[in-house]
Amino acid sequence: MSELLDYRGRPRIAVTGMGIKCPAGTDVESVWATMRAGQSMAAPIELFDAADLEVRFACETRNFDPEPYFGPKDVRRQDRVTHLGYAAAADAIESAGELGADPEQCAVVAATGVGGLTTLEENCHIFYERGPSRVSPFFVPMMMPNATAGVISMKFGFTGPAFCVSTACAAGTNAIGEGVRLIRDGSAEVVIAGGTEAFTAVTVAAFARMGALSKKNDDPEHASRPFDVDRDGFVIAEGAAFLVLEPYERALARSATIHGEIAGYGRNSDAYHITAPSPGGAGASRCMQLALDDAGLNPNDIGHINAHGTSTPLNDAAEAEAIRKVFGDAAPPITAPKGVLGHMIGGAGAAEAVISLLALRDSVLPPTANLTQIGEEIGLDVVHGSEREISTQPAISNSFGFGGHNASLVLRGPE
Repeated sequence: MSELLDYRGRPRIAVTGMGIKCPAGTDVESVWATMRAGQSMAAPIELFDAADLEVRFACETRNFDPEPYFGPKDVRRQDRVTHLGYAAAADAIESAGELGADPEQCAVVAATGVGGLTTLEENCHIFYERGPSRVSPFFVPMMMPNATAGVISMKFGFTGPAFCVSTACAAGTNAIGEGVRLIRDGSAEVVIAGGTEAFTAVTVAAFARMGALSKKNDDPEHASRPFDVDRDGFVIAEGAAFLVLEPYERALARSATIHGEIAGYGRNSDAYHITAPSPGGAGASRCMQLALDDAGLNPNDIGHINAHGTSTPLNDAAEAEAIRKVFGDAAPPITAPKGVLGHMIGGAGAAEAVISLLALRDSVLPPTANLTQIGEEIGLDVVHGSEREISTQPAISNSFGFGGHNASLVLRGPE
């Protein structure tokens, strides 16, 4: 087997660019510093008036100005979900250096859970309060879920495949995995892959009505506590992250900085319930095994796990059981970034892929924020309190979404 091909003779997939806009910061190194400090970003909502909401806190992406990326005119013609997504993708592309690729061989896979909810909500108010003639003519192109993929491709002139993945909380991980498949099957030489999400007052109200959100309004900073005995729901978040993917051989040929490798990808469906995980985490465990098989690795080859870890009682327990099924009593150390970031829905898996690659780069696993006592039903080594030095063995990163969507990536660090 060539060092440029994997065990199946497929091109190895290098990560040569990373960009992120999220509650922990608006550049990769700032986000990484916050993650390593285990500092929760949950705080009272400032994006809109939340006084009448049952849950009045979230993880917002603050100190983010989209205007430098779009200009004063164009910025008004894009939803916040596209502001975040395009900016993260543009940073990733800039960090990758001169790509030198045929535009027809450059693809975009941009994930989102829903799309332009801010635009949708605002125009519904306009329609009912001021009449149909006042609805924005840009309403449809601003709110459609595929807008971010379209904007990235148009602004960079990429004429290869450009599409949206919308698999709820698994979407960001699915987008990266599908980007890997595009390169493996020869559909693209370079893929910009990631996810983005923004939320509104209706989003918060809806998740609260479901009983999915933490209701710790008096202590938001400690509300997101994955795998903790006192977890009571997730904290909604916004943000985006994107990677630049290309064959390892191509990256070496252009002397690109290689941040790591996407070595394996698994995805499947629970086919059980629209919101609850399958009993015993059956779908999740199978998904992780599919990712390991795709990478040609065994469970004992994995050095750490980036857990989906939403901080909800049911999902954390199901994921823990799934991990134990795959890894047994020798499960590697685990971290759950949502303790810091909250849950970015369609952007979560992409942001956590960035974090996993940084952990591999520095051989350090950030702590799971707010975890003080691991739930008895978890039974895993979840890193908390402070960061921990880890091996350079590959990592696995999980994302599981409403609808029964499961996605896992196996990542290797830079060589």
